[in-house]
Amino acid sequence: MDDLIYLYGLIPSDEADHQSFPSFKGFDGEKNIYTIPAGDVTAVVCRLDSEQFSEEAIKDKIDNDMEWLQEKAFHHHETVTALYKSFTIIPLKFCTIYKSEESLKQTIEASGPKISETLQSLKGNEEWNVKIYSDDPVLKKKVGETHPAVEAKLQEISVLPKGRQFFEKKKIDKLIEDELENEKNRVCEQLHEQLKQFALHAAIKKNWNKDVTGLKENMAWNSVFLLQSEKVETFLEEMKQADEKLGGTGWRIEATGPWPAYHFSSF
Repeated sequence: MDDLIYLYGLIPSDEADHQSFPSFKGFDGEKNIYTIPAGDVTAVVCRLDSEQFSEEAIKDKIDNDMEWLQEKAFHHHETVTALYKSFTIIPLKFCTIYKSEESLKQTIEASGPKISETLQSLKGNEEWNVKIYSDDPVLKKKVGETHPAVEAKLQEISVLPKGRQFFEKKKIDKLIEDELENEKNRVCEQLHEQLKQFALHAAIKKNWNKDVTGLKENMAWNSVFLLQSEKVETFLEEMKQADEKLGGTGWRIEATGPWPAYHFSSF
């Protein structure tokens, strides 16, 4: 039975022809990575044994072998990141596998114009990730002490009998929680719009919970930006100034990159 083809990414053929291709071991840790030219686009692939890496076998590994999953996901990410340092690349998702070289070529040819257009849009550009973290107890205390709506409610109940005050204070706790969320959304959306002016494209991603981040802070915002290389320094300086302005008030902003453009190069 023929080997399967594991696809890491797609690069322009003119770059593949004029740059030395690095030597990497493939997904199975044995066979080398190689390229398949398909007109203006070149696929970066490796071969896989069709029995060992069948759809059923991979699904079983993903569902039941966390060590294998972590090792292979890390391999995929590291390989794509290494290729990104030398080539304009459309990175493919983890475990993108074709039955044969021919089926891969047919797919590339069918989407040729779109792939070429995407590669052109990525050339000379970088993907950056910005996460905003909030220390909610610190921010909640600040909202409780300074927010006009909370202050007004406190004054309103101060003249009530003690018994009524107890129940009204419960409502204030809910008011503070609501205003905290409003404040978090306001700050994050404002910063996102502020940074978006430097980007070609921007997208908002799902926040990670504390089990994933391992941090005491909450992730309040998670976004990605596609930037022209010459604008990266200005972008990072703008973000640094925003972080310093918010510093010590329960906020922290973190930028990482450049990354392969996973979020701006769907194929």
